[in-house]
Amino acid sequence: MEATRILMDEHRVIERVLGALEGAAARMSAGASVRAEFFLRAVDFIAAFADGCHHRKEEGVLFPALEAAGIPRAGGPIGVMLAEHEEGRAITRGLRAAAEKMAAGDASAAAEVRRKGLEYAALLRQHIMKEDNILFPMADGAIQGRELVAVTAEFARLQREETADGVQAKYRALAETLEREARG
Repeated sequence: MEATRILMDEHRVIERVLGALEGAAARMSAGASVRAEFFLRAVDFIAAFADGCHHRKEEGVLFPALEAAGIPRAGGPIGVMLAEHEEGRAITRGLRAAAEKMAAGDASAAAEVRRKGLEYAALLRQHIMKEDNILFPMADGAIQGRELVAVTAEFARLQREETADGVQAKYRALAETLEREARG
């Protein structure tokens, strides 16, 4: 299904930023300095691309279509994914707060920035694995007929909107920038 292909492509972009967060954390553990701005830009990516683009498609289009196809939200994979989205948002808020303290000169916030960055990366890596290997194949089999046509059309509309607004290009470029900066 085109919708799950788009989501998996976005996962690859998100994984680039997860690698950058892990790389920056490793550099910090080795005693290198990483600018607070790096983490603030990573939070911008997470909020605008991972949450604003990617999760918007999942929560607004794919998950309702799965429910319409008979996959329950409560006690099922949709409920787990939604809970993990919320957990990621909470970690991101903590990462932003710690990075802002670090940017304001609070050197003690660096440990929290490092911890929150690694916590987010760990959560998202296992989340992506579950979606790619369990939820998306389930969606590919369950969403059929009119619902498939509707999901495909809505994903196409959202992709056009994100492309016209420059959001996709901006955050794909930011992922590359963060990767380079994380390497030092």
